[in-house]
Amino acid sequence: MDFTPTEEQAAARDLAAEIFGDLSTPERLTAAGPESDAELWKALCAAGLPGAVEDVGLLGLVLLLEEQGRTTAQVPFAANCVYGLLAVAAHGTEEQRGRLLPGLRNGTAVATGAFPARGGVVAVAEGALTGVVPWVPWLRDATEVLVAVREPEPRGGHSLWWVRVADAETEPVELTAPWAAGRLVLDGTPGERIGGAGAYEDVLASARAAFAGLQAGVCAGSLARAVAHTNEREQFGRPLAAKQGVQLRAADAHMDTEAIRVTAYEAAWRRDAGLAYDIHALTAAWWASEGGKRVVHAGQHLHGGMGADLDHPVHRHFLWGRQLDAYLGCGSEVLAEMGDLIAQEAPGKGPQAPREGAA
Repeated sequence: MDFTPTEEQAAARDLAAEIFGDLSTPERLTAAGPESDAELWKALCAAGLPGAVEDVGLLGLVLLLEEQGRTTAQVPFAANCVYGLLAVAAHGTEEQRGRLLPGLRNGTAVATGAFPARGGVVAVAEGALTGVVPWVPWLRDATEVLVAVREPEPRGGHSLWWVRVADAETEPVELTAPWAAGRLVLDGTPGERIGGAGAYEDVLASARAAFAGLQAGVCAGSLARAVAHTNEREQFGRPLAAKQGVQLRAADAHMDTEAIRVTAYEAAWRRDAGLAYDIHALTAAWWASEGGKRVVHAGQHLHGGMGADLDHPVHRHFLWGRQLDAYLGCGSEVLAEMGDLIAQEAPGKGPQAPREGAA
């Protein structure tokens, strides 16, 4: 395995870092409150970064999401790319790709996903969906939502359906992190199927790898703030960073952050290479949950009393880290799912990543 970015991936990552660094500042985040930053979203779309994900693959997206996480930028970038661009590109028909992808690339359409499946949505008739999803991230920004629908017995499992947000009922929901979330109510709502067998599992695994990359960035940003603070803050004439206890806490946080990053890279790289990656995505999700919450707690603790200030920038990393800890399955949930998967089949023989354009 070689996780060295290609020239295209590195160029996209560097451009994302520049845009997020310039526009996702603590002052702008404070002004935005719980809402997304429309100006930042327009800048990302104008730079062509959402559309670039089709070329740089899931590993490239993970690199971009690390940069978003470093600044906790409030835009629906992760959701639009995972549940929109990558999902439609991999599982949509030729007609669906031609109709849906242009808007997702240029930002005139924004997708999110009602994931993971909780069994609350069913198809009551061909093309009509009914059920309630308690919260969907970035739903208040979205024009489209990819919904996981429970299939009837004896087939079982879940299928994917594309729903226009305007056709559904939505209500604002506040989460731990400011993700512009909403409650989704479907009552005979029209939708169209995306993909076939295995599409739900592939999109969920891709989302787990992608959001683990986002968590790696959140943790890196939190740790960077903590390192800067402990180097600048003095106690008894010495920087806090000179204390062994502070160094050990920061070192543990660094190791957790690297574990999140490398497992996300591996899962994404395997998908791009067309290899089985379901267990690897679960591994990344476990580290993002368990390691992620340790890191953001350490980031606050290393700030001392300032870490308890709800207006301090490090607190935003804490909120994002705790939200990502539970999203798509907390540590114990993904560990149980991983155990079931290992018990059912030999490692390396899980569902393969579909070829681009597969229906």
